[in-house]
Amino acid sequence: MTTVDDRPAAPAGTPRRPNPVLALLRNSWRQLTSMRTALVLLFLLAVAAIPGSVLPQRGVNPEKVDEYFREHPELAPQLDRIGAFEVFASVWFSAIYLLLFTSLVGCILPRMRDHLRALRSRPPAAPKRLERLPQHTVLEAPAAADPEAIAAVLRRRRWRVVVRGNEVSAEKGYLKETGNLLFHTSLVAVLLGVALGSWFGWHGNRLLVAGEENAFCNTRQQYSEASLGPRVDSTDLPRFCLTLDDFDARFLPSGQPEFYRASVSVDELDGTPREAAFSVNSPLRLGDANVYLLGHGYAPILKYTDRYGRSQTSAVPFLTTGDANLTSEGVAAFPDANVDPKTGKRDPAQQIAFEGLYLPTAPETAPFVSSQFPTEQNPAVVLVAYRGNLGLDAGIPGSVYQLDQRQVANGKLTQIGDKKLGVGEKWTLDDGSTLEFLGTKPYITLSVRYAPGQTLMLVACVVLLAGLMGSLFARRRRVWFRVLPADPASGSPTSGSSLVEAGGLPRTEHPGFADEFTQLVAAVRDDGRADGRTREGVE
Repeated sequence: MTTVDDRPAAPAGTPRRPNPVLALLRNSWRQLTSMRTALVLLFLLAVAAIPGSVLPQRGVNPEKVDEYFREHPELAPQLDRIGAFEVFASVWFSAIYLLLFTSLVGCILPRMRDHLRALRSRPPAAPKRLERLPQHTVLEAPAAADPEAIAAVLRRRRWRVVVRGNEVSAEKGYLKETGNLLFHTSLVAVLLGVALGSWFGWHGNRLLVAGEENAFCNTRQQYSEASLGPRVDSTDLPRFCLTLDDFDARFLPSGQPEFYRASVSVDELDGTPREAAFSVNSPLRLGDANVYLLGHGYAPILKYTDRYGRSQTSAVPFLTTGDANLTSEGVAAFPDANVDPKTGKRDPAQQIAFEGLYLPTAPETAPFVSSQFPTEQNPAVVLVAYRGNLGLDAGIPGSVYQLDQRQVANGKLTQIGDKKLGVGEKWTLDDGSTLEFLGTKPYITLSVRYAPGQTLMLVACVVLLAGLMGSLFARRRRVWFRVLPADPASGSPTSGSSLVEAGGLPRTEHPGFADEFTQLVAAVRDDGRADGRTREGVE
């Protein structure tokens, strides 16, 4: 069965109705690639980065995230549901980032095409009525006024010039649009550099105590804090080991730091070990990785002898409290102390720990709460002893630099005394066990980083600033000169002279254009007079 379409045919020449889907896509693309949208997305990106700066991030400090969950048990799960603890890897942050990248690229490419076309094109012809331009004047010139001579004057002043018969067209100031495009292209390069660093970069932090027994090898397990990009695997880390041999720190009499220098032994596992040194502003470069010196401190060496006569010695790093004189706090735990030699069993209730302060230069009299100078002139430790269950077997994550105060609060840890010890001094506890302060070892805190987009970002930032200067200080403007024979009815006092009509038009706001136009006209007039005098002398 055949169906006949009774609808009237569209008359010839009737325009086709646009596809609504294509029209929607075209309008959406135009909105996305507009400069206004790019600025809005840039603002949104800055706002979206705020939670990543305020809240702890799992990729940087997972311990702080766990602590936030314990302190805010109701709010933390809600924030975690929207990715607030992994902001820079979240879907919404990536969406803003990609939209901004696309918007900038879509905005730059058409403008770059138009700019290149404008650079290749010739300056436009002079308007018919130059007197309507913002700047206009008429001057007398010798009868043989030559447009080529006027063009030569303009070229010496770096104008783009074209001569059309008796007219000279010139324009200047393309550096403004060039700088504008360089600025936005560099911004795209910065975003690309950030993306490269995020995807293929990695970093880790480590505290390194002096001594061969404390050697550090570049594996993820040996970092206290580590973050690898999504495209980086643990096996991609460069292979090397570091041993801190010595650390030299010098201070001014006021206590201000003057000089830091770490001496290390480097074993890159593919050759013989070598010695190297680096400081705060001069990182150690090992292949693709850079080792930065972040800080330093002291690790008191404490020897504990339990009531059964067995001794344990450890160099425990004490972390600085922010005091300029390197007052430090920490904890020395001995969970394997007081093991019964007959049964070989460890009684958790007999574990021992010492918490307190280390003072590089302790005061002579109490209170012993802060150091008087950053170097070790009168080193001492002020410790509080605790006995009981340290809570290390509970499986609850905690810090090795702080005592678990929950064990103290619930009575599982009991304070048994406090003491100030100088180097070589010994403290005898109530059960006959002793603690001796043997001295200190220096330690440093390191940051090992690989940022593949760093060079790209540096070059892009330099070009960005240069482009910004060009876009701010350059001005687009055009001038025209037209050589006309003198009008006998004008009553010109100089017989045989020609008239040169000049006009100028600033393409952008340019307060100094009137002065520039006046100087340009004066240069053309003076050059014509000099040329006329030269011809008279030749004749």
